[in-house]
Amino acid sequence: MIFSSISFLFFFLVITIAIYYLLPRSLKNSWLLLTSLFFYGYGEPVYILLMVFSILVNFIIGLLMGKYETKKKLLLILGIIINLALLGYFKYVGFLTETISLLFTNVAIKTVALPIGISFYTFQIMSYLIDLYRGKCSSQKNIITFGAYVTMFPQLIAGPIVRYRDVELQLETRTESWEKFSNGVRLFTIGLCKKVLLANTFGGLFDELVGTGKDAGTPGYFVAMIAFSLQIYFDFSGYSDMARGLGNMFGFDFLENFNYPYISKSISEFWRRWHMSLGTWFKEYVYIPLGGNRKGSVRTCINLFIVWALTGLWHGASWNFVFWGLYYGILIILEKLFLGKVIDKLPSFFSHLYALILVGLGWMLFQFTDMHELYAFFTVLFTGGMAISNDAIYLIFTYLPMLIIGILACLPIWRDAYNKFKDKKWMPYVEAVFVAVALFVCTSALVTSTYNPFLYFRF
Repeated sequence: MIFSSISFLFFFLVITIAIYYLLPRSLKNSWLLLTSLFFYGYGEPVYILLMVFSILVNFIIGLLMGKYETKKKLLLILGIIINLALLGYFKYVGFLTETISLLFTNVAIKTVALPIGISFYTFQIMSYLIDLYRGKCSSQKNIITFGAYVTMFPQLIAGPIVRYRDVELQLETRTESWEKFSNGVRLFTIGLCKKVLLANTFGGLFDELVGTGKDAGTPGYFVAMIAFSLQIYFDFSGYSDMARGLGNMFGFDFLENFNYPYISKSISEFWRRWHMSLGTWFKEYVYIPLGGNRKGSVRTCINLFIVWALTGLWHGASWNFVFWGLYYGILIILEKLFLGKVIDKLPSFFSHLYALILVGLGWMLFQFTDMHELYAFFTVLFTGGMAISNDAIYLIFTYLPMLIIGILACLPIWRDAYNKFKDKKWMPYVEAVFVAVALFVCTSALVTSTYNPFLYFRF
C-alpha cells in the first residue's frame, strides 16, 4: 500500500523538501532519486528492482546511442522492445490469457500484479530514447540524473508524462526561488482540493446512485453519469496539479496536462484539452511516424484508428478500454471526415451539449470493466423509463450544491478572475489564507473519511 495521504503530506513531503533545500546543488538530484525510490518502494518494494533494472538498461542504451552513431537505430529498436516487453508482461499478460481462455477453456488465466505507474514511466523512458535517436536531446551521462528523471515522485504515479527533452536543462541547471515555491504550494493545494473535496464527493454520489439499489432510474443514472464525469476530471486533473505544484517546489516546470476540457465543442477539441501529455506523446511518437494526415484520407483514418486503439489499451488491460479507445477513434474520424463541419455550424449550446453527452457516455465505457455491469447501466439509462425512487431524489438534491460547485469549477472563470487580480498587493495575503484554510479542510476530510479512491492507480 502506498503512503497514506496524511503521512505523505506531513511527514514524507515536509522532510523531503526540508532536506532538499539544505543540500548543495550537487546532491539535490541524488536526494530526489533516493526519496523517489523510497516513495515507490514503500508501496511496492518488489518493483523497485524492476524500476532499477529499467533505469540501468535504458541508461546504458542511451550511452551507447550517444557513442555509436551508426548503431543508433538498432539500439533504439532494442530499447523499445525491452520497454514494451516489460510493460506488456506486467500489464497485458493476464488480459491476453483471459481472452484466450474464452476461446479455449483449458487455458489457465495468468495473473500478474501491476506495478504502479509503469505506463507513465515506460512512456517517459521511451520518449528519451526516441528523442535521442532524433537528435532532439543529448545522451545523459550521469546515472543519478537519469534515475531522478525516471523516478521523480511528484509525477511518478499519475503523470503528467514528462518528456526528457522538456526537462533536460532543468535536471542540470534548475533554480529554486520563493516565487516558484509559493506558486507550487498554491497549485498543489488547488489539486488537493480538487481530489479530496470534489472528486471524492462525486465518486460517493456515483456509487450511491449506481451501487446501492436506490432505484435511481433513468434520471438518476443520468446524474450518475455527470457525477462520474466530474469525479474523473477532478481526480486526474487534481493529481496533475499536485504533480506540477510539487515540481515547482523542487525547481521544475512541468507542462500543463488539462485545459478545461469540459468547455469543448467537439470530441477532437476535448482530446486537445484532456490529458494533453498523453495526447502529445501519441501524436509525436505514433501518429506522425505512421504518416499522420499527410497520406490521404484513408491512411489518416487508419492512423487515427491505430492510435486510439493503443490509447484505449494504454489505459487498461480490459475489453472496455479497447472499446473506449475505438469509440473515440470512430468519433474523431467522423469529425475529420464530415461531422466536424456540421458541428461548426451549430449554435455553441448544441455543440457543447453534443460533446458533453458523448464524453459522458464514453466515461461509462471507461468506468465499467465488467461488460454485464456496463450493459445493465446502459439498459437503465436508455430504456429504464423515468422511474426514480424518493431515496434517489433526496440523495440528488442533497448533493445538488456540490454538483453546481463542481460544474462551475470546470469553467475558466476562476482562472480569469485570478489573472485579473494576481498582481494586486493584497493577493499574496489572500493566497496565504486560501492555502491555510484549504489544507486544514482537506486534512480534516482525509482524517474523517475512509473514502479516498484513486482512479489512475490502475494505469
